Amino acid sequence: MKKTVPIVGMACAACAANVEKRLKGLKGIQSVAVSLPGRSAQIDYDPAVISLEKMKQEVNNAGYDLVIESGRSADEVSRREFILLRRKTILSWLSSALIMAISMRWLVVGSRDMGNQVSLLLSLFTLLYCGRVFYQTAFRQLIHRMASMDTLVALSTGISFLFSVFNTFWGDSVWGSRGIEWHTYYDASVMIITFVLTGRLLEDKAKDATAASIRQLMGLQPKTARILQDGAIVEVPISTIERGDVLEVRAGDKIPVDGEVVAAESFMKADAAYVDESMITGEPTPAEKKIGDDVLAGTIPSQGKLRMRARQIGEDTALAHIIQMVQEAQGSKAPVQRIVDQAALIFVPIVALISLATFLLWWIIGGNTALPQAILSAVAVLVIACPCAMGLATPTALMVGIGKAAQEKVLIKDATALERLRKVDAMVIDKTGTLTIPNQDIDFTKADDLPLEARESLKPNAAEAMQSLQNSGVEVYMMSGDKEEAARYWAQKAGIEHYKSKVLPQDKEDLVRTLQQRGKTVAMVGDGINDTQALALADVSIAIGRGTDVAMDVAQVTLMSDDLRCIPKAIRLSQRTVKMIGQNLFWAFIYNIVCIPLAAGALHLFAIDFQITPMWAGMLMAFSSVSVVLNSLRLRYVA
Repeated sequence: MKKTVPIVGMACAACAANVEKRLKGLKGIQSVAVSLPGRSAQIDYDPAVISLEKMKQEVNNAGYDLVIESGRSADEVSRREFILLRRKTILSWLSSALIMAISMRWLVVGSRDMGNQVSLLLSLFTLLYCGRVFYQTAFRQLIHRMASMDTLVALSTGISFLFSVFNTFWGDSVWGSRGIEWHTYYDASVMIITFVLTGRLLEDKAKDATAASIRQLMGLQPKTARILQDGAIVEVPISTIERGDVLEVRAGDKIPVDGEVVAAESFMKADAAYVDESMITGEPTPAEKKIGDDVLAGTIPSQGKLRMRARQIGEDTALAHIIQMVQEAQGSKAPVQRIVDQAALIFVPIVALISLATFLLWWIIGGNTALPQAILSAVAVLVIACPCAMGLATPTALMVGIGKAAQEKVLIKDATALERLRKVDAMVIDKTGTLTIPNQDIDFTKADDLPLEARESLKPNAAEAMQSLQNSGVEVYMMSGDKEEAARYWAQKAGIEHYKSKVLPQDKEDLVRTLQQRGKTVAMVGDGINDTQALALADVSIAIGRGTDVAMDVAQVTLMSDDLRCIPKAIRLSQRTVKMIGQNLFWAFIYNIVCIPLAAGALHLFAIDFQITPMWAGMLMAFSSVSVVLNSLRLRYVA
């Protein structure tokens, strides 16, 4: 069984890697792919060996939660978590402002000792209420020998707070008696919490935007339906509909399930209604529906009304399959993400070692007088290190790119297909049903006596699509089982130079193999059973959504529209998505390579008196994660 399960509580790449590692270690699980921006896990498992409850228990032990309860909506859980996060962020900012005012003496609260004690109480509240999740998660992970961003936050804030508590009560006797100036750093500890919470709040908002395409598709599903019961029309929840029920759908209503028309009428025709299927197929002209015709969930009668018999309900509808396909594609992992996941698992321990080394070096070089500096430098290193940016770099770009493709009526099966599309430099395309539309209204026994334009017609925008592909350096080859005259005619009409007539399925496969042997990355575009051999062999297989189920099952990319301009659009989107992944990874790695030494105080080696303080480290860390997500969101606005 393959299932996509929402996960609550993940905050960074190390979190996602930890959850994936825990689940992979369970018997009965074949494969797991955890998506940080998608907040979910795609799990392929044997229900006879392991249950979802067992997986939930394992994930809970690691400090996270699987949402498996039927009455518990993942969106509802996320919404409650967001509201709680927003409340904690606001309280943390108020507390931080008060502590900062006391620390800077903008707000005078009695003596210095009194001010420190008030700051201690405010900090304690902030850490225990606003930042409690960091300590809880870090403790659970410590028990199971794991670490994540929460570990770094818990360590850094805990050290700076405890050092401040020590100075509050024993600063004068330990440091003052030796002539060493001392300070408290409550403002640093609470500002770290504040900036991290703020970053997560902004990050959640931005990540939520990456799932806009899924919400748009889910919005096509109505919540209720009108059902015919005992001669009367009754409105019922869509979840109560069963196969065989007769439903009535009026103009402007969304069709609730897939089914067959049993009655139809409109002001244009007494025996037909007109249904807008553009949200599924991309076709702008409403389709005429008569008795016996199929209708799909999510489409809308634009004229008249119809009655239909439910055939496919719930997760079996075409719309549900599309939603599931997009979700699985968004949760899939590009090859580079596997490397990032491995890096995330060792990132936090390495940062902890760098922090310890920073502390020891400052202390050894400067002795006791440099102890405060050693502690602050070590804390700054813990805070500024950000595995979140690395973990979000690839999946956020993939989520937005695959979601954008779905909005353009292109369904991409997985991240590997999206990544390969950008390399396509040769394309083999079937003629009948793919490049041309057969005319079913003619007498095919007399087809040889009719002009070619009467057997079939070129799809709208097909010539423009072929020209766009060839202008971008893609060689296009048309393959047809038709006679030479017809193949040559339609190749010329489409602007295709290379074509072949009277081909068999094996000939299409042979051409794909020949092009691959020449070093080409080959895409195969087809719609029928006779295309499946070539589709299976091609580097990227593209099926027409109105084609056979066999072709769509084999294909990595499915066009839900007859507009072939979607193909060059998909290739351009692939190129931009991969470019965006590169930008994100570059920023994530450069950020850590540059900022960690600056936080450690490396510039002091060159007599430059500059260092990133813990407070600024928290702000920079939050900004790094948000910037990666915002950069990925730019894909939503490209043509």
